[in-house]
Amino acid sequence: MSAPNTISTDKLNRLVGTAAAPVLIDVRTVEDYDAEPKLIPASLRRSHKDVAGWAPQFTGKEVVAVCHHGAKLSHGVAAWLRHAGAEAQSLEDGFEGWKAAGLPLVPADKIPSRDASGRTLWVTRARPKIDRIACPWLIRRFVDPAAVFLFVAPSEVAAVADRFQATAFDIENTFWSHRGDTCTFDTMIAEWGLATEPLIRLAAIVRGADTARLDLAPEAPGLLAASLGLSRMFADDLQQLEAAMALYDAFYRWCRDATEETHNWPTNKIKQ
Repeated sequence: MSAPNTISTDKLNRLVGTAAAPVLIDVRTVEDYDAEPKLIPASLRRSHKDVAGWAPQFTGKEVVAVCHHGAKLSHGVAAWLRHAGAEAQSLEDGFEGWKAAGLPLVPADKIPSRDASGRTLWVTRARPKIDRIACPWLIRRFVDPAAVFLFVAPSEVAAVADRFQATAFDIENTFWSHRGDTCTFDTMIAEWGLATEPLIRLAAIVRGADTARLDLAPEAPGLLAASLGLSRMFADDLQQLEAAMALYDAFYRWCRDATEETHNWPTNKIKQ
């Protein structure tokens, strides 16, 4: 039977990557973290030693604290968070339980440095359509929910990245870009160890829509149509991104949960 104020690995895994995911805070000791510098997707790193100072940042939020084995550190941090007004739980069996279940772990050295507010900062070309929307969705759902995205003129991406310490993506001659026949979305999935079956399926849809290879997935034409429609609905790139988050949430949930489900129009005819 689960201990009070805990969440199972299976239940947390069902929430990660969705809009309903809690804030995940990795509070492993420095020694444990350095021994395996990876994170459960979308996790923040914080020290348990100064939890009283940072706990109020999460007042009113749903939070899951993660330590090495799901014992004293995460239970203590979760208690402090509840004291600060958060709805906090600890992860049963901790980081090691998640790892033993074979679930994705993001290499910390592949996550760009964060700004003074703890956010990653990204820059790409303005007027996004598909890949430049899919990638921010992936980042916010699986890497950094607070990530900031700057959309600028194509000729200015490199200079903005340099001057503002931002990470350029989906532009030529950068690390986070197309590789061969694949998209930037594929690159991010591979580099962050997120190659789960649902995301691989979604990547095929994104790739098909983004590279005009609509035969790669039956759903690719639908994503293309919706993406082009959104790009015409919104003149502001950030408004377009916010509107598209729900679109990618829906595609992801279909890829994860509903590929076998069909829908038929009711055929119950009124008898004459």
